[in-house]
Amino acid sequence: MLSQEEKKRYSRQIQLAELKNEGQQKLQDAKVLVVGAGGLGCPVLQYLAAAGVGTIGIVDFDLVEETNLHRQVLYATADVGKSKAEIASKRILEQNPLVKVEIFNTKLDNSNALKIISNYQIVLDCSDNFETRYAINDACVYLNKPFVYAGIHKFEGQLSVFNLDNESPTYRCVFPEKGEDEIIINCSITGVIGTLPGILGTMQANEVIKIITGIGEVCSGKLLLFNALNNSFSEVRVKRNQEAIEIFNKQL
Repeated sequence: MLSQEEKKRYSRQIQLAELKNEGQQKLQDAKVLVVGAGGLGCPVLQYLAAAGVGTIGIVDFDLVEETNLHRQVLYATADVGKSKAEIASKRILEQNPLVKVEIFNTKLDNSNALKIISNYQIVLDCSDNFETRYAINDACVYLNKPFVYAGIHKFEGQLSVFNLDNESPTYRCVFPEKGEDEIIINCSITGVIGTLPGILGTMQANEVIKIITGIGEVCSGKLLLFNALNNSFSEVRVKRNQEAIEIFNKQL
């Protein structure tokens, strides 16, 4: 049951006819894993904590760098050289001490993905490389868990929810093989406008809230594309590809 403190904190959310106390209780009972506490992960963590998601896991082994600060808004100049996972945990608990935060100061890969992901209801991919994304996808397919994906590049971003149910496409259905030019997604090489991960990360958090509470239309079965230069959105419909899904068996 929600306490009086929780009812007051989340009152503007609870007032929504689509959520009410029942929806807020679902958020409180949820366990969500965020892989990557960088540009996408920072707004995701802030909004999930603010919404009252009861247990939030953070997977990140990286340290804060000065070049992160223009887009990774949980960190300050004094945090340079410190653990992202630890600083992110501290900041979101300052924001909302009513949530629980679990830290994994490690890189998520095929050797630990099943163990880490198994304890969570939903996974968010806030990483910046194909290796991690395939590890997340394959573990989520094996464990029957949805994961919310976003990718950013310069001024463009994309969003989708994979593996929502048995009819939904997975990450491998859209990206069946690792790209040869993987370097293009690395912000340190190509650059990125600082507001872009804030926009896409907020959208990721919004998808998680909808999945947990069962409201609205989830971005599954389509890849949503956003261009920050002209504020345009477009959609690409994607289908489940059983042959691509079976590849994950070889990765586990």
